[in-house]
Amino acid sequence: MARDCSEKAQIIYQLNDVYKWMSPKFEQCTGISQARLDLLHVLFEVDEINQRALQREAGIDHSAITRHLKQLELKGMVSRRKNPDDYRVTLVRLTKDGRDRIQSFKQEKHQFVEKVFQDFTEQDIQQLSVQLTKIQQNVKNITVKKGVLNHE
Repeated sequence: MARDCSEKAQIIYQLNDVYKWMSPKFEQCTGISQARLDLLHVLFEVDEINQRALQREAGIDHSAITRHLKQLELKGMVSRRKNPDDYRVTLVRLTKDGRDRIQSFKQEKHQFVEKVFQDFTEQDIQQLSVQLTKIQQNVKNITVKKGVLNHE
């Protein structure tokens, strides 16, 4: 990181570093990616759901959800079948093994989160949450028109 960066720019670098490090560390600790865990959480709440609705609920694009579901299916955690009333629709559900394993994933995720925030007080966590929410909103409000940065 350049020494002549402003403190604000350094924070952006730090956030980027956390983003780059978080996913691989999370997956190493839990054995599953956050995106796949999100899919499993949605499936845990329903008996069966069509793949398009699952895609919307989990906020994952079409090609990614297909890839994730194929991997989860190979691991025996989900099953997919065509809707007998409309073969264009794929229905997805957790298998019994998937339901059983999601409990261990939840425990591993809890342990990971506790490690990430091990030296934080409750007040630290609340303040960080408020500040990150402000950053999220500011980033959402940034628009780019014809290569020019605008802020609404």
